[in-house]
Amino acid sequence: MVTLADTASPATDDSVLDSPAWSALTGAHSHFAIGNDLVLRYPHDVSPFVGVKDWEDPGVWDAILDVFGHDAVVSVSHADPTLPEGWSWAHRIDGVQLTQTPALQTRPDEEAVVLGADDAPEMLALVERNQPGPFLPRTHELGRYVGIRREGRLVAMAGERLHPDGWTEISAVAVDADQRRQGLASRLVLDVAHAIQQRGDRALLHTGAENTGAIAAYEKLGFALRRTLIFGAVRTP
Repeated sequence: MVTLADTASPATDDSVLDSPAWSALTGAHSHFAIGNDLVLRYPHDVSPFVGVKDWEDPGVWDAILDVFGHDAVVSVSHADPTLPEGWSWAHRIDGVQLTQTPALQTRPDEEAVVLGADDAPEMLALVERNQPGPFLPRTHELGRYVGIRREGRLVAMAGERLHPDGWTEISAVAVDADQRRQGLASRLVLDVAHAIQQRGDRALLHTGAENTGAIAAYEKLGFALRRTLIFGAVRTP
């Protein structure tokens, strides 16, 4: 597996990727932000991701309770905190974060169409069939989403999710089972990455560590492993 150290310039500033939701919610996505000085979240119908300024801050647990209340399930990613008494993990999985390298050769796709609010029901149905990760009724508002239709049916899509400073996450990469092995996912990733680069950002991706096929495909396109991490959720007391 290629690592970022093999390809990236030492001057590349990727520190915001250690807490991308916090960077997004205090920057490009600040208009979505709900919370306080230590913890921010998206509206419930936009995204489950939560931004935490500093997990080592002694007030962070009270700040989470302030935002979510008691007996709530709170998304935790890019961190593996030691939980206080009364808190518990609802679930957790191993994940990976990949970032673009100079090998990534992006291009717009002639068949890709931009998706919006009118397409949201079809986007939700495509996600439900393929389970690429969380996608909610207003997730499409986070950035640019594109898809491919066959005989009028939406069969593949990809788009933008978190926008940490200087970066944009590619997410919701989904292709129906009967349309796979045609390169549709790769084409859409390259289209989304092209638009990201055109506005001066760099592209990143997240996926489960067990999703070795997707990781290999992303590496073939020109992404490289930056870090391993935890995706999960905790239950408040």
